Amino acid sequence: MAKKKTWLEKLNENKEPKIKRIDIDFADIPAGSNMFIATPKIIDQYVKEIGFGKRVDLKTMRKDLALEHNADYTCPVTTGIFLRIVAEANYEKLQQGKSVEEITPFWRVIDPQSTLAQKLSFGKELLVSQRDKEST
Repeated sequence: MAKKKTWLEKLNENKEPKIKRIDIDFADIPAGSNMFIATPKIIDQYVKEIGFGKRVDLKTMRKDLALEHNADYTCPVTTGIFLRIVAEANYEKLQQGKSVEEITPFWRVIDPQSTLAQKLSFGKELLVSQRDKEST
């Protein structure tokens, strides 16, 4: 049986982004649209560029990525999955001794009240405490 990948391994997988034409309505994306499918690394890079004390919601991030990659929309499903990979991988970095300043600030995108926050292995306390530190 294959060993389960760590979150860091999932983050660093060598995947290529894609643009896929959607044949039927999918989530908030109408049929006939070009949908961008990012990678965990692309999501990680986007989040790294969000300034201290700033917040970006998931919808804004998806719009920004679609524009940047010449697509109509960004896939909501893979974006959520990849954002979780970013959060979990960077939490692993914290566990390995990195400081908060050395990791990707995923709390600037993940709302502590979101469904995604409920799925995080480390809970939402880190999201809340980092947001509090940045809002003072």
